[in-house]
Amino acid sequence: MKKDIHPNYREVVFWDLSSDYKFITRSTIETNETVTMEDGKSYPVYKVEVSSQSHPFYTGKNVLVDTAGRVDKFRKRYGQQKEA
Repeated sequence: MKKDIHPNYREVVFWDLSSDYKFITRSTIETNETVTMEDGKSYPVYKVEVSSQSHPFYTGKNVLVDTAGRVDKFRKRYGQQKEA
């Protein structure tokens, strides 16, 4: 195998910001931030918005988006325009 062509494969903490859930896995992702976990070791950390702890498909919680308000606002603005 050629040297210096493979990415650095190491343990990284992925931190779900919406549920404040952290888990350690191996990855080649580059990051400048570090975090100390419960085991006392310092790991590089990558912050994510959604993981299996916060995604509605995995949690079973439905998140409703206010689409009716958006549609009403659109119709009010553009729906009933008079012809010139």
